[in-house]
Amino acid sequence: MLNGTRITVFLLLGFPSLHHQECLIAITFLSSYVAILAGNLLVISLILSERDLYRPMYFFLCNLSFLEIFITTSIIPKAAGSLLKGNKTISYSACLTQCYFYFLLGYIEFVLLAAMSYDRYVAICYPLHYPMLMNSQLCLQLLLASWTAGFLATIIPTILIARLPFCNDNRIDHFFCDSVLLMKLSCAETEIVELITFMASSIILFGSLGMTALSYLYIIYTILRLPSTSSRQKAFTTCSSHLTIVILGYGSCIFMYVQPSSHHVSCNKAVALLNTVVTPLINPFIFSLRNQQMKDALKVGFKRSMITSRRQLSF
Repeated sequence: MLNGTRITVFLLLGFPSLHHQECLIAITFLSSYVAILAGNLLVISLILSERDLYRPMYFFLCNLSFLEIFITTSIIPKAAGSLLKGNKTISYSACLTQCYFYFLLGYIEFVLLAAMSYDRYVAICYPLHYPMLMNSQLCLQLLLASWTAGFLATIIPTILIARLPFCNDNRIDHFFCDSVLLMKLSCAETEIVELITFMASSIILFGSLGMTALSYLYIIYTILRLPSTSSRQKAFTTCSSHLTIVILGYGSCIFMYVQPSSHHVSCNKAVALLNTVVTPLINPFIFSLRNQQMKDALKVGFKRSMITSRRQLSF
């Protein structure tokens, strides 16, 4: 790109060091994407079809699976298509849109994980008052709060980035449009935009992490006070799946925060792969295989589908 020429397209470099394996990477992306869709849609369909799962925890889990599907959809199809076709360009508007939805859905997920930790806190610390405290109205309010927080934390930085001029280099060393790398390509001063973006992400990340940590401190304190070992084990099992996802999600992002700037690009790719491929892929298995009610619902759904198919064959 010549100096003074306004950029209308960006070039996503993807994985330059793995240039000869790009076709294999694309196939892996597409295979993972199909598995993510199948697993999370299965979780959503089970929760919606089984009345025994009409509870706050599964309401939040259903929304978490919904977010996982759309976070993955905003990144993987474009990345896989670019690797397969060899055309790694992305338009200016598509780049901003991809960047917006990736961070919007990611922020919503962090706040939703905090809401799920509050649900586990009420269930373990106040079991007798759980149905009254975690009513449908509160669940909807927590869900609305997570979407509102994600929207407010994303819309202002996105508007500021959209107003930046890009007139020199158009190469983004990533497999999708990352706002941090996008700002580095601007031919204007970006300190204020970077500060606002950093503050917004820090408030969401560390604010929701603080709420989650506080909930689990009370949960652990309550579990340790239970009289029997079986009671403590049962109480811990009810929140172990959620705790696993919390560790994966927050751990990856905090790891990115403490990395030196010289390793930022490679670390960013690793975190993005974890958040857009690995975590959405294993979430359905973590919640299904470690939750007895989900396993029971899966067995009932499988038996029901088998009976239906037999009846159709008999006709």
